[in-house]
Amino acid sequence: MPNVRIPAGVREDVETLWAFHDLQQDPREVDVCIGLGGHDTGVADYTADLYHQGYFPRIVFTGANATTTLEAFPQGEAVGYRERAVAQGVPEGAVLIEPLARNTAENVEYSRKVLSDHQIDAGSVMFVTKPYHQRRVFATCQVVWPEVTAYCVSPPLPLDEYVSSIGDVDRVIDMLVGDTQRLTVYAERGFIAADQEVPGDVQGAFDRLVAAGYTSRLVPEEPVRV
Repeated sequence: MPNVRIPAGVREDVETLWAFHDLQQDPREVDVCIGLGGHDTGVADYTADLYHQGYFPRIVFTGANATTTLEAFPQGEAVGYRERAVAQGVPEGAVLIEPLARNTAENVEYSRKVLSDHQIDAGSVMFVTKPYHQRRVFATCQVVWPEVTAYCVSPPLPLDEYVSSIGDVDRVIDMLVGDTQRLTVYAERGFIAADQEVPGDVQGAFDRLVAAGYTSRLVPEEPVRV
């Protein structure tokens, strides 16, 4: 059984990365919500909850499959998320799907196209995603869809509760480390906006977690700068 307890020796560094990736943006009324697919079904659940609270009239779920989600969502992440939201009372007519995206830039770009194809004018959007993904989604939107007013939120769970919900502490830490690296690497490659600077304490936490072996989600073939 996977471990869900954060090791004491790395807890402070994990908490540092966790806090850094949280943009601390509150839900607000927008034209459209875009729920980004993945292994975390809490994203679909939170999107459904926000819909019922009246924050938006329309949802786009976006995502194809990754090796980590194929078994859970054989028809794709977007389809699986829609089914989960509909099961929680969201009307089918309120949900569009974008079933092709395989990375964050495609999530944003293809969702935008789906809305355009359905002649839906979205001046403001709220992205719902995993907690450690917030900064990268926001910075990606600044490049791919700069004219939209964008917000980004995640299911409001404390760190330990989130790890328990995922069921695998190593996976969560690896994801935190990987997304921290991507803020620098992807900005250099022009994939995301370059304004998400990694402060010194976050870089230090990242370096120590890499040294501790939390490396499975690092960008392949990219040198680790320590």
